[in-house]
Parts: sequence; C-alpha cells; structure tokens
Amino acid sequence: MNSKIKIVIVDDEPTNLMLLEALAQEYEPLTFANPLEVVEYLRHSAVDLLITDFNMPRMDGIELLKKAKEIQPGIMSIMITANGEESVRIQALDEGVDDFLTKPYSPSEVKLRIKNRHILRLEERSTQALKEREHEALRILSKTAEYKDPETASHVARVAHYSKLLGRLYGLDKEEQEILFYAAPLHDIGKVGIKDDILLKPGKLDDDEFELMKAHSRVGYEILADAENPYLRAGAVIAQSHHEKYNGRGYPLGLTGEDIPLYGRIVAIADVFDALTSIRPYKRAWSFEEAMELIKSEKGEHFDPVLVDLFVESETQIREIFIRFGAE
Repeated sequence: MNSKIKIVIVDDEPTNLMLLEALAQEYEPLTFANPLEVVEYLRHSAVDLLITDFNMPRMDGIELLKKAKEIQPGIMSIMITANGEESVRIQALDEGVDDFLTKPYSPSEVKLRIKNRHILRLEERSTQALKEREHEALRILSKTAEYKDPETASHVARVAHYSKLLGRLYGLDKEEQEILFYAAPLHDIGKVGIKDDILLKPGKLDDDEFELMKAHSRVGYEILADAENPYLRAGAVIAQSHHEKYNGRGYPLGLTGEDIPLYGRIVAIADVFDALTSIRPYKRAWSFEEAMELIKSEKGEHFDPVLVDLFVESETQIREIFIRFGAE
C-alpha cells in the first residue's frame, strides 16, 4: 500500500504558498496559485487532500471545495480562513470541509493537521483493502456451486445486480444494498450437497427427486449459518428463504408474507426471473417479456406484491442488466 498521500495546496499569495509547501514537503505537495487550474487538474488526477485558502480571485475557496467534491467526492480538505470569518467556516462545513487552519497559523499546527489527515486516509485505504479481499473471497465462494450446477457465472452476476436494484428501490441503505449484492450469489451454495444424478439430470425431476433437490436450501443455510461475517449471515438467510412463497406454499419452512425475510423475498424474484430467461438442459430460455409477465402473474402468490411492483416499474433498468450480463 502506498504510504504517501497526494496533496494539493492552493493560495494566490506566493509567500503563503511557499510556506505551506515547505511545511508539507515530506508529502511532496503540488502547489497552485490559480484555483481554476486546480479544477482542471482534479479532472484527471486523484488527490487525497486539498488545502485551500478562502480569499482568492477568480474563485474563492468555498467554490473550489464544492467543485472538488463534485469531481472527487472522497477528497479530504482543509480550509484556510482568517480570524472573524465565522460565516465562511459555516459555509465550508456545509460543503463538507474536514478541517480548518486559521491565520495566523503556527508551523506545528499545520504539520499536525496534515498528519491527522494523512493517518485518516491511510486507515481508509487499509479498510478498503480489507473489504476488497473480503469481496474477493465471497466471489470465489459463490462460484462453488457452479462446478456442479449447470448454471453460470452470468446467472450469479445477474441475480446479484437484480437483487441490489430491488433493494435500492425498496429503500435499503447503501450498506444493506452492498450486503445483498454480495450475499445473493450464495443463494444456491447448498447445491454442493446434492447428488449429481439429481442436480445434473437433463429432464424434469420426479416428485421424489424434487424432494431431494429441495434439501439444498437447508444445506446452504447449514454451511453459512454459524458465520459472524455479515455477508455470510445474509447468505445463510437467503439460502434458506429464497424458495419460500408469499402464499405459504414454498419451502423449506412454508413461511407466508412478510414472515419471509426481506432478502429472501428479493432474491426469489431475481432468481426466478433469471432462471426463466436462461437456457437449461431441460428447457428453452424464455423471452424477457414472457418472464416479466410470469413475475406479474405471481404477484401476491409466489412473490411479495410490493417487490413485484418495484420490479415491473424498473423494467428499463432490469433490461439493462439482462443485456449487459448476457442472458444465456
């Protein structure tokens, strides 16, 4: 991991600019006297920390901060103000500034405030790296069932995207949407516990075979249920509940209505829609329109009626996912 952060300093006063550059020299900052040049620079170069004076011609520090946040939402910032500029500080806070330097500032203060931002950014990078490794492990785990099941990686990707979209439309926050996105592909992980002669049968399963196939919901839950990881816990819930039906005729528990966990209700729609529009050894792929009509017809029966309405109303976005990830 890169231990340095990229700093841009902006001040139209040459003396102030030289002083700030000297105080931040260990970070090798870039300096600008013209805020308009900074805006252009931000359009093509990632920056960790923006240190900007407020009083500048052409564009003041508040406007520069606003444009910087529009271009790079994650950029950190320190605003330099003078004593008595309380209204400026309030405006800067409203635009999301992270810290302030008040003139006249001491060299020690400048160095400490930059150091604090440096530490925070490195912590963010470390957290992001851990999250990316966690997501990688989840992607690998979600592929486990594919080695036995004729379904494809594209099916897993589409179910994940359909599920995240439905979660967002339902009002889930970004964290829950992310959990749903990475947990949804685990819905059929229990198929690793199903015998090949049933899982890979080219024709329709008879009643006894279907009863054995249904065990994959229980197996998937048992594989994931004891995990502390929030993605795996959600995966356990989804594995167990995505074959439940709103009318109580699903399996394995025969739950009805909102007794079915929300994640299970969401993935139920995503999984069925994608299964219908995908080729399987025992069936042709339905058209997008045919599958959408099936989802509509099962409103309040197989599927949560609120979620069905959201799914149908977002047909354009559903079709984009359907095309982007190439239905088989």
